[in-house]
Amino acid sequence: MTKMRHIAEATALLGALYCARRYYRNWGTTKAESQMRLPGDALVGDPAIQVTEAVYIDAPASAVWPQLQKNPFGFADDADQSQPSDRQLAVGDQLRLAPAGWLGLPDGVTLTVEEVVAGQHVVFRTEQSRPSWNAVLSFHVQPHWEDRVRLLARARIALRHPGEVFAMELARPVIAMGTRGWLLGAKHRAERATATSVSAESPAFEEASEKS
Repeated sequence: MTKMRHIAEATALLGALYCARRYYRNWGTTKAESQMRLPGDALVGDPAIQVTEAVYIDAPASAVWPQLQKNPFGFADDADQSQPSDRQLAVGDQLRLAPAGWLGLPDGVTLTVEEVVAGQHVVFRTEQSRPSWNAVLSFHVQPHWEDRVRLLARARIALRHPGEVFAMELARPVIAMGTRGWLLGAKHRAERATATSVSAESPAFEEASEKS
């Protein structure tokens, strides 16, 4: 009876993972976006896992790009604290993706900038020895007209041991939700900055400023 219960529990877990995988794998993207080749993909040629997420942002690319210069998930270390708020990322720069102890990783996760094209995309890379995997995380600004942007995020992960795929599947919803949270945060900040800029340039605002 106990054996049957364990089998049932394992089957339920696998079913839940399968459903979660289908839901989180390409959150908010079209089929074409999830399949298109993007800068940085070549760094992990045969990934065990690929995730693509996207949001529309009602702001020009000039307001969205500065958001990609910030630490993606908001975890800060001493090196991050010393950086100016208007910094421009360059190849070789490092950012903290996750703090020490995250998902059992003693040193957390640190990203290294591998490629950056101002106003278009930035590609990060990270490697871990335990568990052993190589991953690329990239962000892409795709303008739609002058005042709207499609912001894409893609993660490609190569695992050296097949048994680690199951563990990564368990972590996938956490990774997907973290990425989604960052995309939505970037969206809200860019749209807020754009709205503030438009208000400041409006005749009514200028008239009120002159009266004050």
